[in-house]
Amino acid sequence: MRSYHVNSGAGVEGLSIREHEEPVPGPGQVLVAVRATSLSFRELMVLRGDYVLPVKPDVVPVSDGAGEVVAVGPGVSTARVGDRVTAPLFPSWQDGPFGVEHLPQLGGSLDGMLTELALVDEHALVPIPGHLTYAEAATLPCAAVTAWNALTGDGEGLRPGQTLVVQGSGGVSLFALQFAKALGARVIATTSSPAKAARLTELGADHVLDHRATPEWPGQVVELTGGRGANRVVDVAGLLERSLKAVTIAGHVACVGFLSDAVPPLDPRVLFASGATVRAVAVGSRAQFLAMNRLIEAHRLRPVIDRVFAFDDAPAAYRHYASGEAFGKVVIAVKGG
Repeated sequence: MRSYHVNSGAGVEGLSIREHEEPVPGPGQVLVAVRATSLSFRELMVLRGDYVLPVKPDVVPVSDGAGEVVAVGPGVSTARVGDRVTAPLFPSWQDGPFGVEHLPQLGGSLDGMLTELALVDEHALVPIPGHLTYAEAATLPCAAVTAWNALTGDGEGLRPGQTLVVQGSGGVSLFALQFAKALGARVIATTSSPAKAARLTELGADHVLDHRATPEWPGQVVELTGGRGANRVVDVAGLLERSLKAVTIAGHVACVGFLSDAVPPLDPRVLFASGATVRAVAVGSRAQFLAMNRLIEAHRLRPVIDRVFAFDDAPAAYRHYASGEAFGKVVIAVKGG
């Protein structure tokens, strides 16, 4: 079997591929033949050396993957050979609030999915929705679960008729758009590209705002919502002040991440004036993953895939993803993916 390896901060040039003996599943483990993996922003952070969680030396990178169970270890009772599966980024986080005991993560402190064969704990497995291909299923563990948590993880959840703002056309924003429409909500999207604006409209966005032409786009959101503001904003850029100006009184801002170190400070007066809840979202639990998959299956949703690269071309996949040109997920096909 072959696996990619990298050290934190080594860059794309640091990716190396090596041969290994096939692993044997131990008690409670299954062996998964990985069929496809997909890249998320965290993978770029690992290569840059600025990922916020620990990364072990010589790690097998990439948290997101999907494949087929090909062997089971002693005592395994919930998985069978032939099962089509994926796994959460935090394998031990089954349900409930996140805690330090769940910090071990695939492609970081644990070996990830950019490999032909992966050992996974049976209790971390998540069945793949039946209508999805391996390539499509490989896009779910990080970006999709993050989007689902952002929309539903506060205990109240996005409701039919409410308004959501999504920023840009990255993986989390596209999944949030698709999920919101399936939940019966109205979606306002922001972008700076006319071509991407057209794609966002095709996916169901009710309004698309050009944030480059109109930096003060929150005012447009307020106008489009009859002076109230959006019920929720999924903030992927770290521009919380703008998100707070776009959200309704006592609304919800899900802080998913930030795009650079040059993020402006947040004026606490803006926070108090909005009365909004700002919640940092760190992917989600296995229970949330399963709930998300039920919605995906019920509505026959399909992830947006920009391009699929061969396993031997993984460095090229990283470079394409880092270019910012992709619309949708960048996938690496492994075995039969």
